[in-house]
Amino acid sequence: MSTWNAQDPVQWERQTLEKLLQAQVTEQRRARRWGIFFKLLVFIYLFALLFLVRGADLGLSEWLDRYAEPTRHVAVIDIEGLIASATRVNAEDINRTLRRAFEDDETAAVMLRINSGGGSPVQAGMIHDEILRLRELHEAIPVYAVIEDIGASGAYYIAVAADEIYADKGSIVGSIGVRLDSFGLVGLMERLGVERRLFTAGENKGFLDPFLPLQQDEVDHIEGVIGQIHQQFIDVVRTGRGGRLSNNDDLFSGLVWTGADSVELGLIDGLGNDRSVARDVIGIEELVVFKPKQRAWKMLLDDLGIAVADRILGWESIPQWR
Repeated sequence: MSTWNAQDPVQWERQTLEKLLQAQVTEQRRARRWGIFFKLLVFIYLFALLFLVRGADLGLSEWLDRYAEPTRHVAVIDIEGLIASATRVNAEDINRTLRRAFEDDETAAVMLRINSGGGSPVQAGMIHDEILRLRELHEAIPVYAVIEDIGASGAYYIAVAADEIYADKGSIVGSIGVRLDSFGLVGLMERLGVERRLFTAGENKGFLDPFLPLQQDEVDHIEGVIGQIHQQFIDVVRTGRGGRLSNNDDLFSGLVWTGADSVELGLIDGLGNDRSVARDVIGIEELVVFKPKQRAWKMLLDDLGIAVADRILGWESIPQWR
């Protein structure tokens, strides 16, 4: 009679189950390691791309310049896009960049390279005032503004802080005025049968409510406010341009002109671009772009489009020089 030498069935099942569980754990660990490896590859790729595309914004080019032979150069600061506290053209970042440019030992002149239709009066005013302050501290460093496609409204406000302004003959220049956008929905509310209920503490707290009819005293008040801002704009332009301005009645009406017409009106000093001004006016062809230094992670998120939500949620209606 034969004897069955197999293990105890219960023990055999236990050992088999342990081997299966151990194999599963090993596989999970292997999958986790591969997952971490691929995630690291993605982050390395993104940051490498960030440094290749936006290295100048992170100060990489300036860091490399420390090991290069110093040369006299024109420090370029870009004023491009909407001027506002929530955009890249904000007073805090631009003013910090201006200070770095003026304090650089090899800076022979500062150039404001402008391509903007304007924006916040406050942000533009803060940049303008900082340029004047730095000009006074560094009298040997002249400031030039060069307008590319457009230098209007708040962007022109910044430009008049420069010693001289240049633009292309086809550039759009001017728009010395103020606007405040609003809307009215009173008629629509009536047609829809919707009743507006507004509770305020303060007699004029709800003035200019788009769901209520306009009151003349409210219109007079807001026109006085934007009129005062407009006069500030006019005074700054007159101070910056001085006797170079022509006696044109439309100069401060909010109109825009081409670069060619702007020379005759005294809004700019001549025609040219960044390269021609550096070569023919300043006499130094070496251009070094100074950009606001940003944290790498924030720049990466911005470039991936996550900052779009912040722009939408942070939107607010303010007077704009346009």
